[in-house]
Amino acid sequence: MDTLRLDLAVPLRSFRLELALEVGQETVALVGPSGAGKTTVLRAVAGLVRPERGMVRCGGETWLDTEAGIDRAAEERAAGFVFQEYALFPHRSVRQNVRFAGDGEGLLERFGIAHLAAARPGELSGGERQRVALARALARRPKALLLDEPLAALDAHTRAHVREELRGLLAEIGLPALLVTHDYTDAAALADRVGVLVDGRLVQMGTPAELIAAPASPFVADFTGGNLLRGTARARADGLTEVALESGEHVASTDRAEGAVGVVVYPWEVAIARELPADSTQNHVRAPIAGLFPVGNRVRVRIGPLTAEITAASAERLGLRPGETAVASFKATGTRLVEL
Repeated sequence: MDTLRLDLAVPLRSFRLELALEVGQETVALVGPSGAGKTTVLRAVAGLVRPERGMVRCGGETWLDTEAGIDRAAEERAAGFVFQEYALFPHRSVRQNVRFAGDGEGLLERFGIAHLAAARPGELSGGERQRVALARALARRPKALLLDEPLAALDAHTRAHVREELRGLLAEIGLPALLVTHDYTDAAALADRVGVLVDGRLVQMGTPAELIAAPASPFVADFTGGNLLRGTARARADGLTEVALESGEHVASTDRAEGAVGVVVYPWEVAIARELPADSTQNHVRAPIAGLFPVGNRVRVRIGPLTAEITAASAERLGLRPGETAVASFKATGTRLVEL
C-alpha cells in the first residue's frame, strides 16, 4: 500500500516549521491561518523547498533523507501537484497540458473533459480547469497527490458543486492525498482527517467531527465554526460547571474547568425562540437580533454574543427582524470548555 511519510523542519521568517505526518490511502487536509506553513509542507514534499532537516518517503521510495544525503529532484519524485491557480500553460490546449506530464488520454475521458481536448485554459470554466489540472497531475502516475487550495480559485456558485465532484475523484483515485486549505468547510467535505497547523506546529489532528466535538484550543474552536465566548469557570454543587461570561451572562457546561476559559457553542446547537422556552435547556441569552444572514437554505442569526444557525423556514415562521429581542438557547451538553 502506498503511504506518504514525512518529518520536516524548515526555518521560516518568524517561526520554525516542524511537522511529522503519515498519510495512507486517504485524504488528509492541513488547515490553519495564512502564513502557518501549510503550502511550505507541500513544496517540501514535492522537492520545491529543501528542508533544513527532514525525511520524505512514499510508496517504498525515499525522496528525502538529509542525514543520508538523499535529496531527489522534483522531477524524480512521483508526486502529482495541483497548484492553487492550477498553473496550466495558457498557450497550450487541454490535451497538450495533460500530455506535458505524461500520456493522459485516458484521463481526459475519465474526468469528462475529452470534448475539451482542443480548448485552451482561457476558454474553460473554473471547474473544468481544475479537472485539467488533476488530469495533468495524475498523468505522471504519482504515488501521492498534493493539492494547494484546490477550490480557492472558484466562485461561490461553482465551489459547492466542484467540492462534491472532487471528493468523489479523491475517493476513486485511492492515493495518499495531502490537501492544503484555509477553509474548514472544504477540509471537512474533502478529507478523512484534518490537521490544524498554527505557526508551523500541528496543534490538533483528527476527523472533522472530532475537531468539532473536542477542539484542542480556542483557535481550533473558532476555525471550525464555533462561537467562542470568554469567561470564568467555577464548579457547581450539582456537578456542572458555571461560567460567568465577559458579556454578563452565566452559562452551564458538563465539562469540568476552573478559572479563565473559552466557551465553545456551535451555531447549529443554538435554538431560537421569541420567549424563554419551557424545557430542560439550561443556557439562555436574551438580546436584540443584531443581524440575519442567509446561507443557502439556512439563516445565521446574531443574538448578543452568539450566532445561531436555523432553517430559513424557521426564521420565517418566527418572523425574526433585526433589532427585535429573541432568546438563544443551548444545552449544557453542547457547551464545550477550552483552556485559554
